[in-house]
Amino acid sequence: MKPRFEFDAQADFANAERKQQITRDVFARLAPAYDRFTPGLSFWRDRAWKRDMIQGLPPASQPACLDLACGTGDLCFLLAKRFPTARIIGTDITDAMLELARQRNPGAQIEFTNADMMHTGLPAANFDIITGGYALRNAPDLDGALAEIARLLKPGGAAAFLDFSNPPQPALRKLYKIVLHLWASAWGLVLYGNPKLFTYITASLNAFPDRVELRRRFAAHGLSMTASHLHMFGLLETVYVQKTG
Repeated sequence: MKPRFEFDAQADFANAERKQQITRDVFARLAPAYDRFTPGLSFWRDRAWKRDMIQGLPPASQPACLDLACGTGDLCFLLAKRFPTARIIGTDITDAMLELARQRNPGAQIEFTNADMMHTGLPAANFDIITGGYALRNAPDLDGALAEIARLLKPGGAAAFLDFSNPPQPALRKLYKIVLHLWASAWGLVLYGNPKLFTYITASLNAFPDRVELRRRFAAHGLSMTASHLHMFGLLETVYVQKTG
């Protein structure tokens, strides 16, 4: 059966609990085909961006790594290749995604668990590296997620995130959202017969800060931006931060 999904983007994404419910529901519906359609949404650039993001992390010996909103585990597997002696935990709130990740898991180096990125329940100052692919934008409360990331990182620890990006210029931001909405709607129609299914992307982006404000939010939680790279004319961005305290 083709999935149907309806929501009020403005009202539902302003409510943290409702946003989390929508995110869990969307990804549970998308899980079976997620690894097939995600490359197409990015013109088959997603894997290269993620590979480059992991390669851009600082060298480390036996690091403790955490991947937030790990989905089917692609970043966890890339971390395992980059850091063969690392201990890696992948967390997600969608059981269907975690089950697929566990099926793909090549060994005991990686552990997958259901956890909220704002309240992971993991020990403080326990991780050398934290990553997230399309994670922060889906956080029900961005400041809550950043506070948890700062809590979990060791002093001097590094984090890297790939996500859709809001430019600071209002006109450009409006244009990007129109393009993204049309592109996501087309994929929803082709894959599921439902053009509204992928509009959660633009809905979540509406509540996400622009690049300038995002850097301010990082800094407010003791996370200093060390590098950034734009992709697809600025529709997406990879950012690197370091815990300063």
